[in-house]
Amino acid sequence: MDFDRLTRVMRTLAIEAGEKIMEIYDGPDFEVRAKGDDSPVTAADEAADALISAGLRAAFPDLPLVTEEQADSHGQEVSTFLIVDPLDGTKEFVQRRGDFTVNIALVEDGQPTRGVVYAPAKQRLFYTEASGASVEEQGPFDAETPGATKPIKVATPGAALRVVASKSHRDAATDDYIGKYEVADMKSAGSSLKFCLVATGEADLYPRLGRTMEWDTAAGHAVLAGAGGQVVRFDDHSPLGYGKPGFENPFFIALAPGIELAKP
Repeated sequence: MDFDRLTRVMRTLAIEAGEKIMEIYDGPDFEVRAKGDDSPVTAADEAADALISAGLRAAFPDLPLVTEEQADSHGQEVSTFLIVDPLDGTKEFVQRRGDFTVNIALVEDGQPTRGVVYAPAKQRLFYTEASGASVEEQGPFDAETPGATKPIKVATPGAALRVVASKSHRDAATDDYIGKYEVADMKSAGSSLKFCLVATGEADLYPRLGRTMEWDTAAGHAVLAGAGGQVVRFDDHSPLGYGKPGFENPFFIALAPGIELAKP
């Protein structure tokens, strides 16, 4: 794999998809439909997916592609593949809250190793460089010409933790689990931005006790891993793997190393 080329392609496609998404986001009211699992989908999801999937298939025709918006890609049995969520946080998008992201990742042997997370409404762009180390690029963003970047790294957690949790999927079980820790600060965020807040050292712990799919998490997982962080299963604290049947995740915890995890 040419990781320099992969980085360029993923970054360019994420920014171009973000431009399409923002055209719809900033426009008049848009239609929201329900998919088979009752999750919402908009023209922005579909336009971004068409752009990204076409670009990835053209650039990397030999790599399997799994994308949220193409159900026929969900039956594959793969361990090394590209995986896309063209618009993560559709609920945030529909409510115009800004916490939505474009997510593209490479999974190798069951682990996300490269990824890009772009939050166009927040103007934040995170990705792994060819080396696998993660950076945040400074805007404004040009699809063809990368701007200045700064390395990102997880924080060294203190006795009291800074916790980030889902904005749209917070529940009593999550609050009960967070209550097992001494918490210095608590914030809510949407989409895969939560992984990136741990990656940049803005938070220490992100527990997710709810249903997610691999396309929701792979890019953020890659960015967090490239910043020195970890993503583990909630039940046994083993590394979260990818390429699972149906691409469905168990509950998980994203964290900066050094935290003694509470038992479920």
